[in-house]
Amino acid sequence: MTECYIRVAEDENEEPMEIPSEEDGTVLLSTVSAQFPGACGLRYRSPVSQCMRGVRLVEGVLHAPEADWGSLVYVVNYPKDNKRKMDEMDAASAVKIKRGVQKTSDLIVLGLPWKTTEQDLKDYFSTFGEVIMVQVKRDAKTGNSKGFGFVRFTDYETQVKAMSQRHMIDGRWCDCKLPNSKYFLEQAGPDEPMRSRKVFVGRCTEDMTADELRQFFMQYGEVTDVFIPKPFRAFAFVTFADDQVAQSLCGEDLIIKGTSVHISSAEPKHNNIHHLFSNFPGRSPPLAAMFERSQYPFPSSHV
Repeated sequence: MTECYIRVAEDENEEPMEIPSEEDGTVLLSTVSAQFPGACGLRYRSPVSQCMRGVRLVEGVLHAPEADWGSLVYVVNYPKDNKRKMDEMDAASAVKIKRGVQKTSDLIVLGLPWKTTEQDLKDYFSTFGEVIMVQVKRDAKTGNSKGFGFVRFTDYETQVKAMSQRHMIDGRWCDCKLPNSKYFLEQAGPDEPMRSRKVFVGRCTEDMTADELRQFFMQYGEVTDVFIPKPFRAFAFVTFADDQVAQSLCGEDLIIKGTSVHISSAEPKHNNIHHLFSNFPGRSPPLAAMFERSQYPFPSSHV
C-alpha cells in the first residue's frame, strides 16, 4: 500500500492536520505525538452508529479501521482526559494544579556560625522578602548549633533570589540551597522529615535513554538527575530541583515514546533500614549501608 495521509485533529470542531501513514497503511503513534505531544491514541466517530470508536493500537502502531483510513477526521486521545489542555488554562491555575513550580520549598543554609540564632537568621533573610519559617539545627544533648539551618520564604521569586547568591551572616559566608539528599540524611538525623524530590518511573522500555527521559520531564520543571539501573530493570529514577514538582507527578500515568509509564514517589528507605539493623547484635553500619544501596540505589551523579 502506498503512503497516504490521514486527517487528525485535537478536537472534532478544529481544523485537521494531515499526517503521513507508513507504506503498509499503518500510522506510528510517534508520528502523531510529534505533532500532538503527549498523544496516546486516536478515535473517530462512526458514520453508522455516530458513536466514538477507538483506533486499534499495537506496540506503538495504529491500524486503520476496516483496513482503510478513509476521509474521516481522527481525534487525538490524551492520558486522563487530555492533560495537554492544561497549557491552555490560566497560567496561575495551571501552575497550582499541575506543576506547582511556584511553590516555595525549605532551603538549607550551610556554614552558619555557631553563635547564629534563629532570630539572627530570620532578621537576615527578611531583607530578601517575607520569611515563614527559620530553624537552626542543634545537637540534642549539648544544644550547640550544628552549623546549618533551614529557611522558607512566602514567595517563590524570593526563594530564587536567595539561592542565586552567597550570604554573609555574622561575619561568615554561607550557602543557601535546596537540600541535597545525602547531606540532609546524614546531617539532619533520623527524625527529620524530608519531602522527596525524586520520583520512580515504572514500566520503562529498554530503548528509553537518560537524555530522552530528561528532555521529557523538563516540561514539568528543572531536572537535576536521571538514573537508569544497569542491567536494565524496567524502571528509572528522575530527580527534580523542586520537591513540589516531584510530588505533583506522583500517581500519574504518562506517555513516553508510545509507552505508558507510571510515576510514584521514590522515598529513601534510609531511616527504616538503619533502624532495623540497629536492633541486631553488633549493629553493623556497613551491612545496613550495603542493604540500603540494594534497595534504593543512589547514582554518584545524584549525591
